[in-house]
Formats: sequence, structure tokens, C-alpha cells
Amino acid sequence: MREVERLADQLIDLARTGIDVSDLGNGPRPGGLRRMDAAGGWFYFLVAPREPLIIVVRMVPPFDEL
Repeated sequence: MREVERLADQLIDLARTGIDVSDLGNGPRPGGLRRMDAAGGWFYFLVAPREPLIIVVRMVPPFDEL
């Protein structure tokens, strides 16, 4: 999904500016597995604590594409 790649790139850009992205998206607490909506579906990601690195662990496409 190109939308997931675009959003992950934006999260990395924010991390490079010093913004803590570990509490963006949805999740039970900052720093854990996060969920973010993307083009009608969503993706799960982790934030590397000391690097501008977003680890996408799962992508779920919109239900009409399943």
C-alpha cells in the first residue's frame, strides 16, 4: 500500500524534527504497538526509541478489497 509507505515516511520526518511519534495513532499506551488508519484500512507500527525508524508490522487493506 503506497498510502502506508507515505504515512510511515511522514512519521519518520516528524521523528527527525524531534517530535515524539510514539503516541501518535491508536494504542493502549505510548511506545507500544500503534494503529493508524490508511486509505480505508489500517496498519500497525512500532517506533524505534532512538532512531527515526518506523517498523510497520502489519497492514490491513479496506474490507471491500479482502
